Amino acid sequence: MESSRKMLLAIDFDHTLIDENSDLWVKRLAPDGKLPDHIEALYSSTGWTEYMGSIFQYLYEIGTKEEDIRKCMEEIPLTEGMADLLKYCNDKSYEIIIISDSNSVFIDMILEHTQLQKMVTKVFTNPAHFDDTGCLKIEYYHHQDWCDLSTINLCKGNILQSYLEKRGEEGINFDYIFYIGDGTNDFCPALTLKETDYVCPRINFRLWKKIQKLKNPESSESTKEELPQLHAQILNWSSGLDILEQIKQLE
Repeated sequence: MESSRKMLLAIDFDHTLIDENSDLWVKRLAPDGKLPDHIEALYSSTGWTEYMGSIFQYLYEIGTKEEDIRKCMEEIPLTEGMADLLKYCNDKSYEIIIISDSNSVFIDMILEHTQLQKMVTKVFTNPAHFDDTGCLKIEYYHHQDWCDLSTINLCKGNILQSYLEKRGEEGINFDYIFYIGDGTNDFCPALTLKETDYVCPRINFRLWKKIQKLKNPESSESTKEELPQLHAQILNWSSGLDILEQIKQLE
């Protein structure tokens, strides 16, 4: 059924659509769930994407198979209310996109297992694939140098704005955009939203804490001048049903 109001849900993945961090969850496949020190040391020196690549290489070397990774991903629970939110928006023909710093293999596995795959219009994340030997490989989504708020491999604000521009060229403009996230890398896209849009930070997670500080700046004038402007309405949430309730009120 077509809706008279066009809405876009842009959703983060880890700790948002799912109730865990898929990158950390896969560590369970290591012996006793622990990685060697030399791999753990890579995170601070090379960045997250290279760190995950090293984890995948290590898991492959100890005999981990694609099916093992799939079963591991299928154990991750969805966040409360998210399946209801996506189903409702899909039934209303609202667009749903995922913007995540995880990877395409993890996301595809989980969406397929939870039967949410057909509800999602597009997934933007780091490309990943199993090579000819069965080792999981990951690449940067893009290599960016324009956004200090984002990691070098993925700027969510750029992805969101590029998608909106593309849809606009196709004649589709949205009355409301809901950006739903939890982490500091969700702050950049939040800053791109308009007054009619909603940024939805998960309560007690990093994005929520960052926005709380933005709403209650310190008294220093220099601090105030440096603060970025958040134009969107703020909808704090702990369940996907909190967001669903707001969407229903706008219809």
